[in-house]
Amino acid sequence: MILPGATLGMLGGGQLGRLFTLAAHDLGYRVVVLDPDPDSPAGRVADEHLHAAYDDPWALDRMVQGCAAITTEFENIPAETLERLGASVPVFPSAAAVRTAQNRIREKTFLRASGFPTAPFAVIRDTQDLAGAMAEVGVPAILKRAEFGYDGKGQARIATAGDLQAAFARMGEVACVLERRVDLALEVSVVLARGIAGQACCYPVAENEHRNGILDVSIVPARIDPDLAVTARDMALGVAAALEYQGVMAVEFFVTHDDELLINEIAPRPHNSGHYTVDACASSQFEQQLRALCGLPLGDTRLLSPVAMVNLLGDLWAKREPRWSSVFAAPGARLHLYGKREARVGRKMGHYCVLGENVDSALALAREIYRAL
Repeated sequence: MILPGATLGMLGGGQLGRLFTLAAHDLGYRVVVLDPDPDSPAGRVADEHLHAAYDDPWALDRMVQGCAAITTEFENIPAETLERLGASVPVFPSAAAVRTAQNRIREKTFLRASGFPTAPFAVIRDTQDLAGAMAEVGVPAILKRAEFGYDGKGQARIATAGDLQAAFARMGEVACVLERRVDLALEVSVVLARGIAGQACCYPVAENEHRNGILDVSIVPARIDPDLAVTARDMALGVAAALEYQGVMAVEFFVTHDDELLINEIAPRPHNSGHYTVDACASSQFEQQLRALCGLPLGDTRLLSPVAMVNLLGDLWAKREPRWSSVFAAPGARLHLYGKREARVGRKMGHYCVLGENVDSALALAREIYRAL
């Protein structure tokens, strides 16, 4: 076990890295952050910030020399970087798990080969694959870049063969997945932790609402049949076991009107829809990330209160600073800002959680606060 007083490494300096760093400090650990942005949110609260590229040899050597173990906050860290670091110090999640999750073709192929349900899909690598993919998947469909797509970016809705040709050209004819559009009842996610010896635990299922492809609101516990929630948790644990995963990860699901669960994506890290765990659970997803990284017993995932979490995007700052007094005046509301200096449209600037007697009252107050903001 790696105990308090040790120094941990974080690859990535965004809000997830920042929240991990704050949790690590609470537990008595030091943190070194590697991020090329000299003003990264995590770097500004870390004990040391290496502002260098993720493949910079000097920076990687510095992390090997100074860190007892290393983790990541997003999946687009080069797998080669994780392999290089992992040859000298414990690195979780592993390069193999991240490599699978950072590419939609590898991710969906892994899920299908492992027996997990997904929406029908086909792989497109060049223009010769377009007609076959359209015939296999049908319409309506969604074209998704295989790499570097997030928050709805790198995606296009497809209704005709002409749509597909035009969208593939706009994306630069890079490798893509064509996926059947599902008639959704709702979307849910499961955040879980898995330790060195395979011990694992799940947080309660979150019900997620999106706006323009970006998570808007998470409602916990999800308003779904209890048996379906158990199935979602079991399926998420199965994915983690099949990946031989160590650390915190999230599995996102589509729920059809027939209560069928389809896996949408895997996130090999803490997740936006798990932010509620900081305020509403016995231990947060960031503490769990540290526990799994350091070989400690996993924390308690009990939900202490129904909760609604609302994302705060840069759009909210368009005309003026939001009226924060509306959050502070609301009973059970907790504000978290990420320390980003510039607010931009679509940029995640913070979030707030509202604890309530039940999910409906928490959600109603959360929406009331947002209108006031």
